[in-house]
Amino acid sequence: MLAPPLSPTLATDERVRARIAAGAPVLHLGFGEAGLPVLPGVAERLGAAAGQNGYGPVAGSPAVREAAAGYYERRGLPTAPEQVVVAPGSKALLYALLAVLPGDVVLPRPSWVSYAAQAALAGKRVVDLPIAAQAGGVPDPAALRAVLAPRRGEDGILVLTLPDNPTGTAAPAALIEEVCDVAREHGLLIVCDEIYRDLAYDPDTLRSPAELLPDSTFVTNGLSKSMALGGWRIGFCRLPQGPLGERAAAAVTGVASEVWSSLAAPMQHAAAYVLGEPPEVREHVARSRQLHRLVAVAAHGEVVGAGAICRPPTGAFYLYPDLEPLRPSLAAHGVQTGAQLAAFLLERYDVAVLEGAAFGDDPAALRFRMATSLLYGATDEQRWEALLSDDPVALPWISEALERLGTTLRALG
Repeated sequence: MLAPPLSPTLATDERVRARIAAGAPVLHLGFGEAGLPVLPGVAERLGAAAGQNGYGPVAGSPAVREAAAGYYERRGLPTAPEQVVVAPGSKALLYALLAVLPGDVVLPRPSWVSYAAQAALAGKRVVDLPIAAQAGGVPDPAALRAVLAPRRGEDGILVLTLPDNPTGTAAPAALIEEVCDVAREHGLLIVCDEIYRDLAYDPDTLRSPAELLPDSTFVTNGLSKSMALGGWRIGFCRLPQGPLGERAAAAVTGVASEVWSSLAAPMQHAAAYVLGEPPEVREHVARSRQLHRLVAVAAHGEVVGAGAICRPPTGAFYLYPDLEPLRPSLAAHGVQTGAQLAAFLLERYDVAVLEGAAFGDDPAALRFRMATSLLYGATDEQRWEALLSDDPVALPWISEALERLGTTLRALG
C-alpha cells in the first residue's frame, strides 16, 4: 500500500520557506501556523518537567485529564477525566477516531486537508457535500438530508469544524442545531474538530454539537492554535459519556498504545497548567484572539476592496476568497484554475496562498485559502509587540503586508 503524498499545507510551507531562505521576499499566507511566541510561564513548566523521561499512562496522566475535564466543564460540557484522552497533536486523535468509529465519513467541502486523507488511510469512503452558505465547517442542511436519504440506517461519521479552516468562519448556533437535528434523525456520529474554539471572535456564542448530541459527539482540540504551540504537538479529545464513549476510549487508547504510546510527560505537565487556565493563560488567549481578529478583518477589507467575494471572518486567522469576478482579467494571464492562480500569485508577486482544490473544492474555482497569522512579525520581539498592541494593524510591518496584499489583488483586476 502506497502512503498518501505530503500534506498540501506542510508541503506548501516547506516550499515557501525554501524560497524565503533563498532570498525571495515572499508574503507567506499559505500556512496555518499561529505565528506567536511561547508564553514564558508555559515554557517554564515544560522546562521544569524535563526530567520526567519515563512512559506514562496511554490516555494521559490523572493531572492532565482532570485539567482537560475542567476546561470542558467551564464551557458548559460536564466531563469526567475518564472521558479525556491526550495525544501528540489532535491529528493523531482525529485519525484514531475515524479509524475506530463505524461507517463512512460524511465530509463538508471545502474542509481541512487532512480529514479526507485520514479517512482514506483508515479505509473509509468519503461522502462529500457542500458547506453551508453562512459558514464553513458544517454542511448545508438541505444537502445533508439529500445525501443521507438513500443511506437511512447506515452507519456514518459526520466531521464538523468549529470554527472552520479554511474559511475562517464559526457556524452560528442555529445552523449547528439544524445540522445536529439531521444527524440525530439518521443516527450519525459526530466528530467535531474544535482546535480553533478559543479563537472564535465571540466565543460565548459558540454552540458545540456536544451540547446538543452529548451521547454521540466526539470533540477534538489542542494547544497548537490558541496557545501557538504547534511544534509541541499537544492534543486532547473529549469522548461521550456512557457505553459508546467507554468503547471508544478503549479503542482509541488501543490505537494509541500501538502507534504513539503516550504524549511526552513534559508536554502533559505543560498542558495541565494551560488547561487549568490561570489568569496569565486566559489573558494570553484573549490577546491572541484580538490580534487574529483585527488582522483578519483588515485583510478581509483588502480582499473585498479588490473585487473578490469572501465570507467575513468570525474565527481563527483564515480567509477564503473567491476571485470569480476577476476571471476575465485572470484568463488573459492564462489563469483558469485555482492551482494556476496560486502559482501565478507566487511566481509573479511572491504571494503564497493555498488553492481551494487542496481542501476538496472544485479545481476550476478561483478560490484559495490565505492565513494572516504569519504577518505578525519576523522576530519574537515584533510578535510580542503585535500581541500586546491595541492597534496591531497600525504597526509598520503589518500595515505594509496588508497594503501589499491589497495592491497585489487589485493588480489582478
